[in-house]
Amino acid sequence: MPLLRGTKGNGDLAMFKEILTARLCLRCLQPEDNERMFAYRSNPEVLQYQSWEPQSQEEIRSFINSNLAREFNTPGWYQIAIAQRGDVGLIGDCGIHVLETDIRITEIGITIAPEYQSMGYATEALIALLDLLFVGLGKHRVTASVDPRNQLSMALMQRIGMRKEGHFVQSLWFKDSWADDVVFAILNSEWRSKQSTDLNAKDAEKQLGVN
Repeated sequence: MPLLRGTKGNGDLAMFKEILTARLCLRCLQPEDNERMFAYRSNPEVLQYQSWEPQSQEEIRSFINSNLAREFNTPGWYQIAIAQRGDVGLIGDCGIHVLETDIRITEIGITIAPEYQSMGYATEALIALLDLLFVGLGKHRVTASVDPRNQLSMALMQRIGMRKEGHFVQSLWFKDSWADDVVFAILNSEWRSKQSTDLNAKDAEKQLGVN
């Protein structure tokens, strides 16, 4: 279970500070993160599936300052830094988009620096994030939008238990061409059921002496 620090409780996490997992610290983005964030956010490998293309560290710094000025768990996007525990340097960031039409529905996104991909960090971060959204904030539904050409992200969504709800063919004008969009989703009840099943499976493994 992730450890959540610096919250108000009662579903109001306006004072969100950090979430600690086995290997990661999810925390607020800080101005000193601008250099590292620009390094991976401007990487061509990362940019191919993302619409935001920052042109300078100054643009990143401005983004971080705007993010710091936002109140957490309010309509709009809020970005969270992902770092390894014991190391302040970023390895990526994840985003929470609270819908203006209904704050009980939230979209998520994640970006991991290429050199830290395929190590399980994205899975670990998003499991902690979903636990925060469903258990800490009581959200009803969480969605994610994925370019189907991004096979790593497609596999990630399924790995964390999200359902593929729809594949919209050439539904987005993206980087000068039409692109497909795949929508994944999971409900609060589904998440809690999955967590209960996973916990029971772990308990059974312990009783059987399985490592």
